[in-house]
Amino acid sequence: MTGGGTPSDPRRRAREAALQMLYQWEVGGDGLDAVFDTFPRVRPSGLDPAHEDLARGLVRGTAERIEEIDRLVDAHARNWRLERLAVIDRLVLRLAVYELLARPDTPPVVVINEAMELARVYSGEAAVKFVNGVLDAIRRELREGGD
Repeated sequence: MTGGGTPSDPRRRAREAALQMLYQWEVGGDGLDAVFDTFPRVRPSGLDPAHEDLARGLVRGTAERIEEIDRLVDAHARNWRLERLAVIDRLVLRLAVYELLARPDTPPVVVINEAMELARVYSGEAAVKFVNGVLDAIRRELREGGD
């Protein structure tokens, strides 16, 4: 099964671990190799190797396509500049946009729902609506653009 599910679902936990690694990368200023090296010691995820690889792949892919992702978020976050967003909201959006761009095996509705859950847990209800609106607009643009 692709996509998300319950909080104990390994794919959901992989996304959560990816978000935490992205936070360490952005706020801590650590390089990805340092993040990948220290994360399991600091925040053991309890993920099996395949889902740990998924989390790392999400982080690496997000970092590699950050400029493209940020352009999309910036274009669709009406009345908000990317740098003014709360760090966690920006990272939830980046992670989800990467999945929308690069993971066609995961249905867009699942990506958006998972992002909303991450926003709910790590940010708050206002962020959930914001994340949903931005990601839905990006999803529509990508669909219309043939992606």
